[in-house]
Amino acid sequence: MQTSYTIREAAAAMGAPLQDGHAGDAVVQSLLTDSRTLTSADGCLFFALVSARNDGHRYIEALYARGVRHFVVRYIPTALQGCADADFLLVRDTLAALQQLAAAHRRRFSIPVVGITGSNGKTMVKEWLAWLLSGDRQVVKSPKSYNSQVGVPLSVWQMQSGDEWAVFEAGISQPGEMARLAPIINPTVGIFTNIGTAHDASFISRRQKIDEKLKLFVRAQSLVYCADHTEVADVVANHKRLSRLRKFTWGRAAGCDLQLTSVVVRDGATRLCARYRDETLRIVIPMTDPASIENAMHCWAFMLLEKAPPALIVERMRHLPVVEMRMEWKEAINHCTVINDSYSSDFFSLQAAVEFLCRQPGARKTVILSDILQSGQDEESLYAAVARLLQAKGIRRFIGVGHRISRHASAFDMESFFFPDTDAFLQRFPFSRFRDECILLKGARVFAFEKIDRALQQKAHETILEINLNALVDNLNYYRSKRRPGVRLMAMVKAFSYGSGSYEIASLLQFHRVDYLAVAYVDEGVELRKAGITTPVMVMNPEPQSLDLLLSYDLEPELYSFRLLQMWRSRLEAQAGTPAPPVHIKLDTGMHRLGFEERETATLLQALQELRTALPSFRVASVFSHLAGSDNPALDDRTRRQIDLFRRMSKQVQEVFDYPVYAHILNSAGITRFPDAQFDMVRLGIGLYGVGVNEEEQQCLQPVSTLKTVISQIKHVPAGDAVGYDCRHVATRDMRVGTIAIGYADGLPRRFGNSRGTVVVKGRPAPVIGNVCMDMCMIDLTDVDAQENDEVIIFGARPTVADVARTLETIPYEVLTGISRRVKRVYVME
Repeated sequence: MQTSYTIREAAAAMGAPLQDGHAGDAVVQSLLTDSRTLTSADGCLFFALVSARNDGHRYIEALYARGVRHFVVRYIPTALQGCADADFLLVRDTLAALQQLAAAHRRRFSIPVVGITGSNGKTMVKEWLAWLLSGDRQVVKSPKSYNSQVGVPLSVWQMQSGDEWAVFEAGISQPGEMARLAPIINPTVGIFTNIGTAHDASFISRRQKIDEKLKLFVRAQSLVYCADHTEVADVVANHKRLSRLRKFTWGRAAGCDLQLTSVVVRDGATRLCARYRDETLRIVIPMTDPASIENAMHCWAFMLLEKAPPALIVERMRHLPVVEMRMEWKEAINHCTVINDSYSSDFFSLQAAVEFLCRQPGARKTVILSDILQSGQDEESLYAAVARLLQAKGIRRFIGVGHRISRHASAFDMESFFFPDTDAFLQRFPFSRFRDECILLKGARVFAFEKIDRALQQKAHETILEINLNALVDNLNYYRSKRRPGVRLMAMVKAFSYGSGSYEIASLLQFHRVDYLAVAYVDEGVELRKAGITTPVMVMNPEPQSLDLLLSYDLEPELYSFRLLQMWRSRLEAQAGTPAPPVHIKLDTGMHRLGFEERETATLLQALQELRTALPSFRVASVFSHLAGSDNPALDDRTRRQIDLFRRMSKQVQEVFDYPVYAHILNSAGITRFPDAQFDMVRLGIGLYGVGVNEEEQQCLQPVSTLKTVISQIKHVPAGDAVGYDCRHVATRDMRVGTIAIGYADGLPRRFGNSRGTVVVKGRPAPVIGNVCMDMCMIDLTDVDAQENDEVIIFGARPTVADVARTLETIPYEVLTGISRRVKRVYVME
């Protein structure tokens, strides 16, 4: 699917010498930067990228064992030095080498290339432009939001003969980055979407940030931007390196090339009127929100700049597609999971989606794929590559939808079914055959795979808890950046992962290589093991009657009392000679909940020494304690006393053993507030889910969970009439009252009612009036222009879960863990 390079050609592009005795004739077709996403070793070139959090050189030996033979490295691993059947291209900077190779690949093409940057809207504008251009041209574009230092070169690597246009986006977070991306994209046309506050802290001023982003366009021929963004317009006008650029502006002010004169929102669409070259032009777009209007204006301006026929512009803008820029992952019928990734339909995004599918627990995987449209490849080669991909990843069942893919049914050597269209699949395929499996939906928009998604959904309840996996990973990386080198990380997934879903979150954390997971009870750990989680799991409150399950499922118990210690010893003695999971010794340093107290230290040390001598299968993985108030500055002196006591007690425990025993005491708040007490490992809990210890830290975290529902019905209630059980709310004026599909059975406490709590509808606050019912409650919509079936936000970005907790006079932990299991969890990922 990619243009081929020999190793010799790739080495020359990167300035890397060939190894002695290596001819460099092997062919490279695919680039790999993440060892976990390897699809096929044939023709794969791995770049061992080095970052503050990771080093790709750690994974070279494992990739070699899986068949990869071509590597770009800073150094050759000792175990593979002198290896005759592998190519190692030595460079000073592997990321720079990746970018140099992509830039060389870009220089092979003379087609028009659109480069897009700005603070917001890059991905939407990119998707719409690609759609607008692809009606009669072959267009290559950035997959999803591939706009980073790594994502841009991987995007440009997709360019191949036959492409007529390319559309790429570029994002930066600090000075110096755009200078590295500019020669890779080397756009002929630029679009600057807007400027916002993102990454302001990394720049001296907003002007510096704009100037840095504009470096993408120094060799471009033309630039589209909105003159209403005065900061951007001012920098562009005075930028010496852009003086030769053809500037195409749009905005409301006179003098813009495309002057917007009217915006009318009506019936779910927006009518835009503008002046262009002394003519009045009109278009209609099927969106109404301000961000979509701005994005559409960029696209309109671009199409005019490229002299597209006015009638064609009007027709295509009228049908701009709704772009879902994220993958959804949710529970489905018959104990299945469905992954809906109909955001894009091309081979590159299919590879990424199949990789995500294969990371999910469980052996059985099914892919439902439509025709891949406008690929630029001949059908036989395209679907043969799809079949090879699915076979290499062990996909058990394949369902093809569309006439094109059906013509190549013989290429799919697995259980497979083919249908001419989506309706035929829904009518003919028995959904009872889906059972205990993970199903990937990947379809071009014209195939309306949302029908399949609805048919597969397990629950019809309209209240959902949306979990943003990208946000969770961002939070994980934030706390990782706070660790000292060598400090391990244990992630808490107890209590249904704070309401977010146990194995779904555990699977993601395992993929991102956390060192440990922790659950509260044995059955939680058993559930993870049955779902395919292999990361070490600590059980924090093992019930005595469940010790056999600990042994059977390789779960590591917390031992906090002499009674439990003796019971564990008895279990090990009963199965002498059988391997057993290590244990974690809990010390009580002041929490006074569970653990061995300081006065018991001598007895504990003696017991551990006896166990170590008597039972070779007895091993201790860690010694730890729990802080009582690490988030409360008023308790800092007490916290420091706890840390000092733990330091003394844990050292004594460690000295009993002749192997490393990890020590850990810090929770989420402690990681940032007491960095000197990180010891060997830290435990990340509520912070992972986006709740910071203070306002400063909260600014660095992303909200992970959004609880949302819909308006079921709207009623007009006259002044003086009552609403809800016990007539607790009496209307003081004529009111519009909305009934929403969430109640205390879903986890919304009754004390949130009677005008104490507020939800958000269309960006406006709406008080919860009257008593909260079991399955629903009522809200005041008198001042909100809302309709039935409109979305209602209980918590998310605004209000946050912390805001709701304050209203309820409780803590975010209780709010999150109180969300009922009947509320459908939907996992989203860009």
